[in-house]
Amino acid sequence: MSTTTIVGTPYEKDLSEVEEKLGFTFTNKDILTQALVHRSFLNENRDFPLGHNERLEFLGDAVLELVVTAHLYNNYDNPEGDLTNWRASLVNSNMLAALTSELEIEEFMYLSRGEQKDAHSKARMKILANAFESLVGAIYMEHGYDGAKDFISRRLLVKLEHILENKLYLDPKTYFQESSQERMSITPTYKVLKEEGPDHDRHFTVGVYLQDEKIAVGEGSSKQEAQVAAAKNAIALKGW
Repeated sequence: MSTTTIVGTPYEKDLSEVEEKLGFTFTNKDILTQALVHRSFLNENRDFPLGHNERLEFLGDAVLELVVTAHLYNNYDNPEGDLTNWRASLVNSNMLAALTSELEIEEFMYLSRGEQKDAHSKARMKILANAFESLVGAIYMEHGYDGAKDFISRRLLVKLEHILENKLYLDPKTYFQESSQERMSITPTYKVLKEEGPDHDRHFTVGVYLQDEKIAVGEGSSKQEAQVAAAKNAIALKGW
């Protein structure tokens, strides 16, 4: 195993605040550091002594799925389809990115200059989601399965009750359709209102309608993405 370390180099950061936010201290500071290293940083810093976080992300993804799956299996006697949807609502990229933001550790992440500026893009959300998985992987390596389970329980599984109460495990299109059928006996329809941009970078604006009434509008890089955005906006506007 490599003995390369971040300790004592100009790249070393004081991660005691990160440890406090995670609820764990690390004897191996390198593994915690590596969990925060995005590939883009290495492209600009060739002498950086550690690798990027993708291997830890790979490990953390598996641990995360096992902990969540075991929790659902042990606590709910629902059919497989329900449990699968609930698990997906917990481990999707949007949820994991939000959890990383809640930890407030972005300032400690090793990102390229471009990624540092691009704070609100889809790419940044994906980086944050991957960072959550890599942190789970680092916790597992340092504190074992029980440590990882504790972290996932405190940060992620506590969201489940809210998800189930508000049926957030349903995608917005499905939720809006079920709600409109239940409340108004109407099935929503979607219409492309605008399509612009070159073929490789299309942008769609879609309206969602209940009969002839336009309820909301959504935008996205595909018709499906724009429809989902429109449904999400419609749910908010209707207060459903």
